[in-house]
Amino acid sequence: MRVLFLSTPLPSHTYPMVPLAWALRAAGHEVLISTTDDAVSVTSAGIDVLDFDPEGRCPSLAQINATRPDIVAKRAHRVSDGEVLLIEATRQYVDRMIAVAELWRPDLIVHSQLQGGGPIAAAKLGVPAVEHGGSLLRNDDFYDRLSVLIPETFAAHGIETLGARRAGLDVAPPSMVPAQHGAEQWPMRYIPFNGGGLVPGRLVSASARPRVAVTIGTNIMAPNMRELLDRLLAAAPGVEAEFVLLLSGVGAEVGPLPGNVRAVTEWLPLRALLRSCAAVIHHGGAGSILTALDAGVPQLAVPSGAPNYLQSDAVRERGAGLTATAADLDAALIRRVLEDDKLRRTATELRDEIAAMPSPVALVPRLASLAGAGA
Repeated sequence: MRVLFLSTPLPSHTYPMVPLAWALRAAGHEVLISTTDDAVSVTSAGIDVLDFDPEGRCPSLAQINATRPDIVAKRAHRVSDGEVLLIEATRQYVDRMIAVAELWRPDLIVHSQLQGGGPIAAAKLGVPAVEHGGSLLRNDDFYDRLSVLIPETFAAHGIETLGARRAGLDVAPPSMVPAQHGAEQWPMRYIPFNGGGLVPGRLVSASARPRVAVTIGTNIMAPNMRELLDRLLAAAPGVEAEFVLLLSGVGAEVGPLPGNVRAVTEWLPLRALLRSCAAVIHHGGAGSILTALDAGVPQLAVPSGAPNYLQSDAVRERGAGLTATAADLDAALIRRVLEDDKLRRTATELRDEIAAMPSPVALVPRLASLAGAGA
């Protein structure tokens, strides 16, 4: 079986699919990932990658988001609140995705969450499409309405509707979110892939003081990054803990650091660091949230980008962490995350819930069966 992975060009969209790509490869199937821009860094996973826009003619996701800063910064209540940007991210990449699919002729297309180019390419080729979840977001009826939202794209490629053979791989812990609707959904364990990197022994060994990881992702959906960093550095001296500030790929500069804050500018996989951490502070990004859930670590989310509010709220409502604005971030709040036993117990429960979900390896036969159906 030949499996083509198509991804919106952000590492946070591409990286969650790597464990499934590994599982398919290990089972003897051919795998190709196609994306562009910074997401081609997924080559570090040892998977073949085809850049669908090597000339850089398509706008980056950051450029697409910049056209509607009002949407990026708003507090979203549902996925449809950001539909304008989702549609543009489909419209800008779909032709390149179809071109790759026609070149490589896969038996199955796996695509990143809320990227309409994947199922459109699958419909064009007449092969099954599988959405690979990578967040706590619920898709609502996005795919059901896709042909109405961008009819010109469907018409240009001679497609009336999406194919009937569609499924979704849902990595969200069932106790945290409502069930997905639409195409058949298959639960799958989230296994973090945060990119390869050298892991300093001093940062994964036990610490004399509680260790707190701090990550703000890639800043695409964290417009409050500067305030978050400033507030953290002001609060850190008032907390008996060691803070590890991950800055690789962010482009942020920080001034003099308090004695209990260590800045790491080289790439460090978050999951490796969390093995020795008592808590994590982050921007509400899907990768940070799911990686922390997998590690069983209490979270303090300081969201500002639209989808990050939705996901951070789910963490708070389930009792695995707290949420705050950057202005609220202070020593007392950080101490609460470190000392609240209920948060820690719930985080442990969710870690065990994730571990009990079917692994990517377990889903391979089901995917192969889907690809063979109707052939």
